[in-house]
This record gives sequence, structure tokens and C-alpha cells, in this order.
Amino acid sequence: VYEPFIRGAAGLGKSPSKPDPDTNASRYAFCDALVVGGGPAGLAAAYAVAKSGAKVILVDEQAEFGGALLSEPDVIINAKTSWDWLEQTRAELGRMENVTLLPRTTAIGYYHQNFLGLCQRLTDHLSHPAADAPRERMWRVRAKQVVLAQGSIEKPLVFAGNDRPGVMLAGSARTYLNRYGVRVGNRAVVVTSHDAAWLAAFDLAVVGASVPVIVDTRKTVSDSLINRAKMLGIEPLTGWTVSETSGRHRVSAIRLHPVNGDGTVGAARNISCDAVLMSGGWTPSVHLFSHTNGKLVWDEERQIYLPGEPTEKCRVAGAGNGKFDLQSALDEGAKYGAAAANDAGFVAKPDDYPHDYVVVGDFVCSGTSCRELPTDRDTGKAKAFIDFQNDVTAKDIRLAVREGFKSIEHIKRYTTTGMATDQGKTSNINGLAVASDALSRSTPQVGLTTFRPPYTPTTFGAFAGYNRGALFHVTRKTPIDPWAEAEGAIFEPVSLWRRAHYFPKNGETMHQAVSRECVATRQSLGMFDASTLGKIEIVGPDAAEFMNRFYTNAWTKLAPGRCRYGLLLGEDGFIRDDGVIGRLSSDRFHVTTTTGGAASVLNMMEDYLQTEWPDLRVALTSTTEQWAVVALNGPNARKLIEPMVEGFDLSDEAFPHMSVAETRVLGVPARLFRVSFTGELGYEINVPARYGLALWKALYAAGKPYDITPYGTETMHVLRAEKGYIIVGQDTDGTVTPDDASLGWAIGKTKPDFVGKRSLARPDMLKTDRKHLVGLMTQDPNIVLEEGGQIVADPTQPVPMKMLGHVTSSYWSEALGRSIALALVAGGKTMKGDVVHIPMPDGSAHAATITGMVFYDPDGNRLNG
Repeated sequence: VYEPFIRGAAGLGKSPSKPDPDTNASRYAFCDALVVGGGPAGLAAAYAVAKSGAKVILVDEQAEFGGALLSEPDVIINAKTSWDWLEQTRAELGRMENVTLLPRTTAIGYYHQNFLGLCQRLTDHLSHPAADAPRERMWRVRAKQVVLAQGSIEKPLVFAGNDRPGVMLAGSARTYLNRYGVRVGNRAVVVTSHDAAWLAAFDLAVVGASVPVIVDTRKTVSDSLINRAKMLGIEPLTGWTVSETSGRHRVSAIRLHPVNGDGTVGAARNISCDAVLMSGGWTPSVHLFSHTNGKLVWDEERQIYLPGEPTEKCRVAGAGNGKFDLQSALDEGAKYGAAAANDAGFVAKPDDYPHDYVVVGDFVCSGTSCRELPTDRDTGKAKAFIDFQNDVTAKDIRLAVREGFKSIEHIKRYTTTGMATDQGKTSNINGLAVASDALSRSTPQVGLTTFRPPYTPTTFGAFAGYNRGALFHVTRKTPIDPWAEAEGAIFEPVSLWRRAHYFPKNGETMHQAVSRECVATRQSLGMFDASTLGKIEIVGPDAAEFMNRFYTNAWTKLAPGRCRYGLLLGEDGFIRDDGVIGRLSSDRFHVTTTTGGAASVLNMMEDYLQTEWPDLRVALTSTTEQWAVVALNGPNARKLIEPMVEGFDLSDEAFPHMSVAETRVLGVPARLFRVSFTGELGYEINVPARYGLALWKALYAAGKPYDITPYGTETMHVLRAEKGYIIVGQDTDGTVTPDDASLGWAIGKTKPDFVGKRSLARPDMLKTDRKHLVGLMTQDPNIVLEEGGQIVADPTQPVPMKMLGHVTSSYWSEALGRSIALALVAGGKTMKGDVVHIPMPDGSAHAATITGMVFYDPDGNRLNG
């Protein structure tokens, strides 16, 4: 009842369900130095790097480079006004061919080996962008050196009513005035603990705004500030505090007090105003530095965290490193820019770039850090906000401490302070200060929350870039794919591959096309594109030993030229993958895997070879895309290829079932397997991928006298199901053992060990009520069961029914003239002949009899044609 209203009040909405109308781009880039931040320190650093000849990228999230200088028109830098110096520096950088300037670009993350993500906003600022123009571009940049010049973030002050409209940071008011020509109020009161806010008061007074008072919590402030304030008609109140603000729709008054020596406050004084400008000093922006796992160092005097020893090839310059005055920021930027260029292999000559800046008119700002401002109000009731996005107040943090939360990580989660979209950029230090006071501990003892990418909220579209729609993931196509497309094949996605599902002719339905393909393969000859099967070359003196340890069955005695079915388990004893494996020589195996398991099997092999068996002399190479594979099945398969295989005897005696040979087919080097996934006489011809399409066309043309028929994955599924051959991932679900799938014969009984052997001996693996793979034949032969359908013993039992298992594969068999199915059924091996039921959503139930898994040619006579 309440949640929708609470979410609505909090501003939380629903995620969109429609496709993103925007397009986004992405780009990779490399540079000698990447400078993050286009303020004075960043500009000085980029200029020093650029003059060395190094390739430099300068990024800043604002539309203009300049940072704090954009709000400082009166400072003199090297005998030029700050804006003139800024314009000249930007122009010179823009003319250099080795410089890439990226405004409106946020460095969102700093990753290992100097890899940074940059999000560039391309068209948000345009009123009428081109229809095909991308909205954002994600840059992925690898830099030899990095200079972080992100500047600093102004801290709010904590007092009751500090979130009322019209209360804002002093630096914001100064930016509105000097950069955009907007005066934030006609009668502004400044509240501060830092010199910087005095400059905002002076700027407003100069343009005619009334600034009745400057309230500074410090007892002592420099005479130059006091005197200038008085000259402008501003009353300086040092050693004063604010207890609250008032106003209905925006601030209209502020309540002030002098602070006594014991920390109590004196009589209140109310001053009317339409703006309150506050400043608690500046917090260095150390977020990107923290992304690299760089440790921060606490500066007790200034109550700020500073970057410590870097873990990457980076330097932090300017206000981000605690250099808040302009001259120090410029000098440090130039110094670190030159050092970055030198470390990148270039020579930054001091005569080529300014390195000892002369700044006139800049204030050397200093200040202190505050917790809540002293007040005469009840702090347990005052709404003194710390996190303005999540509405966390000082009293919330003190309550968290009273509730027993000692760590700032726990306090953060209890109060949600610092968990908003700004990740505590304005709230963290104030929150730490209040928590440390409540805990009577120093700030470093309380701890610091972790900064994580992205630096600011970033759209999903920017991360996705071009990877949407058809490009969401790469669709891999076999060399034979163009022929299948030209023949009108209907395709389906299988793992990352596009595979021909079936080949309809003359308006056939899928059922009609698959039935025709099945009949043609059983009666004469079918051809199938098996190129997507995973293929791994295992080579080395210890190749056989590796295979022996990895797969369940024995391999050391397998003769070269012979094949064997290989079954792979996980450490848990459950089936992971399978495939036919041929031994080409004493030290070389050609391993096939399922289409979807190719990458995971290779990864698993590499893992064991590198961590468990590093002593084995074995090399593993993925050859999935090196070989194109054409599978020929049917009674006429030998007749078709016998003339094409050069100088090779394909008779049963010379080349029996489960054999492999390296030969030539139509003059092309090939690996010829005599294997079958259909139960018919079968061959798989592996040729280099560049010959795959030509081989397919030649076989198809030569096979026309045999009515050769291309078939797709659906027909392959039907043919293999008729023979009871499993598909890992369809007939197994991650909990099936070899014995569950009637594959106990594939386990080497005398082998001392293999991956998963120990788990097979667990008592749970030996229970008789485990789910076993069995066959199902519906009592109504015309009903094709739904794959995934649940199986019960009695369909009339009350709901919820006890499920015995589920249907894993179900097809219409043209060869049998009826439907067939495979299923996982609890205790299925002991239930042959029993009738089970498959309930349907409409309330009906289909009856089926449990059978063996082999429905067609149980003696295997057709394997020899």
C-alpha cells in the first residue's frame, strides 16, 4: 500500500521497457599521457606534456576547459588576466597535432594497467542533433602515464535548515555570477569556516547585491579579508554560528549567534535574506586515485584526505593533491606533466613550457573543518542535513552510533549517507566528522567508505555502445552459412553461432521439412554442417596422460587412428561436456566438444594444466574456427566420398566405425572421422575453413544421384534422439552423473583418478531414487510432449503434486511413425514399463510409458551401412 507512494516521493521510477531511442558510440585509444581535469593544473600538465612531443589526451567533464579559472576573471597569470591566459593556452593546445581535447567528457573509472573509461557527451547540448548522431561515446583509453588534476569539491556546512531553497554553496554562487552572469540573490548572507566564501561575498557586493554580514565560525580571520569586507559595507561576524534558517518556499531569514569560549552560543540575531551562501572548505577529489586501490592519507590539520603512494603510473596535481592556491596548482601541474612526459620516453625541456608561474591577485585560502555548527536548538530534533540526496541528517548518524554501529561502512548502510548518485562527494567528510565526534575517535579510526566506478552516474547506453540489437553479441557464422542462406534455410542461435535449423522447400512447415530430412537421411544420404563443434588440439609428450586425467575413460591405450567417446565431469561428478576424440598420433589428439561448451572446456583444461598438473608437457590450442566440418550420414555415405578420398581404403575392415585419418579429400588436406550422431553410416570431413564452402558444394553436386539432402539442427536432434544419444545441457541439467544418463560404460573402471572421480563415490551419488535419463512413449502416439513438461505418478493427486522429473527432449519420429521423448525421472531405471503422466496447463494429462533410451535400430546394424 505504502511503497508506491514512498517510492514516488523519493523520486524513484520504473526502468524503461521500450528500446533506447538513442544511439551510442565507442572507441579505443592509446596515448603517452592522459590528463584528467581541464582546470589550471590540468592545463599546465597537458601543455608540458604536449611540448615534449608526446601524445596527450586532455579530458574535462565541463563544456569548456578552465575549471576554477572560469569563475576567476581578475587573477593575473604570467602578466595576463586569467581568462586571457586561459584562452591562449586552450588555443595553443588545440593547434597541436599530438593533443586530443575532450570536453564534455567524464573519466568514470580508473582500472589496472593505466586503463581508463571516459564517457563523452556528444549531442545532449544540441537543440537539433542529426538523426543518426550518437548521444554519447565511451572511450577506453590505455595510457603510459596519467596525471589526475580533478580539483576539489566544496563542502556544505551542517546546520538546521541548510537544505532550504536558496541555501547553496558559495562557490556555486560565484560560478553563477562570474561565468554565467546570474546573481543568485539580492540580499545574501555568507556562512563559512573558510576564506573561499569571502570571495563570493565580495563579488556579489561589487555587482550591487546586498551582503549584510559574513558569518565565519573562526575567531580569527586575516586582516585583508576583514578590511575588504568593511570597505564593501559588509559586516564581518567572526566567531559566530548559524542555528537555523526560515522561509516558506525559499529562505527568507537566518538566525545567528556569537559563540562563547565554552562552545555555548549567545543571544540570537535574525537577519532577513533571500540567499545563504555556505562553505566548509574544499575536499580533494581523490575518487579516480582510489579506483586504483591507491591508499589515502589523512591530513589532520586541514581535515582532508590526500592521495598517498600510487599503485599505477599516475600523479595527482593541483587541488586534488591539496594545492588549493592557484600558483601551487599551476606549478605542480607543469612539474608532473613534464615528469609524465619523461617517464613516457620523451624529453620535456624546461625552456619549452612555463614551469614557474607568477600569479597576482589570488587569495591563499585557508580554513577549518566543522561538524555541526554550534546551536541553541535541540540537536536531536534539528534537521541539519549531511547527505542532501538521501536526506540523511547529523542526528541520523548520531543515532546510528547509539544503535551500536561503529564502522563508517556500517553507519553508511544504516543511514544511507554517501549512497546516493554522488557517492558522498559533498557528504562524506561531514559524515565522518560527525561520526568521529559521536564515537570520540579520530577520523582515520572511523574509516573511509570505498569509492567505486563510475565517478558519476553513467547511462547503460554508453556502456553498451554499438552492442545492441544485432550487435548485442557477435553472431558467428560457418563458412557454409552463405549457401544455407541462399537455399532458404531457417536459422536458430546456438551459443554464439547461427546454425541452419531446417531447410523448407515449396512452402513446407517445419514439421514437414524435418520429416523429409529425416527420411532422406535414413534411406539414402543427408549432409550436415557440423563446423560449430568445439575443436581443441592437444599436443605433447604427455598428451595421453593429460587426457587420461581429464576425461572419465582410458586414453593411454587408444591406438593412433582410432576415436573414442569422451565424457567430461566437473569436480562435483556431474556431466559437463562430451564429444568424440580422435588420436592422430602418439602425442596428438583432436578433441571435439559441444558447440556451447567449446570455450568453457578449453578454459577448464587450461586451469588444470596450469594449476594442478604444471608438470605435464602439453600444449592446448583452440581450432574451432580452423576446421570446417561436413557430416555425411546415410546408407550411401561411403559411395559418395569413396572416389573423393585419395588413395585411401574406406572399407569396414580398413576404416571401421570410430576411426580417424589424415588424408586428402578432393585434393584438400583433411581429417576424416568415421563417426555418427544419427545411428547411420557416417563420416565427418574436417578441412581448413577456407575450403569448407567449396567442399560442401562439391559434395552436394556429386550427391544428387543419391538424392542428397541437407538437414539442420532440428533433424539432427530427432535422429540422435531415436538412437538415445544425449545432448549435454538439454538432457542433462548440471545434476546428472554418468550413471544417471546410462553412460557408466564410459568410465574407466581401473583408472586411479580423473576429474570428478572422487565425487562419484559420495553416498548421495549412489542413491537409487536419483533422477535417471529414460525414454518415454506416449500412449497416444500422435501426441508430442512439451519439452520441460513436469512428470507425475498420479495426475489426480492434490496440488501441489509431487514431481518425479521432467521431459528433456521430445520429437515426432517419422522412422517410427510416432512420438518419442527422453526424460529425467526419479528412480527411472527401476520403472521401465510403468505409466507416468504429464499434466498440461489446461487441466488435461498425457499418459506415457517409461522405456529404454534407444528407440531405433537398437542393435546398431545401420552404423555399417
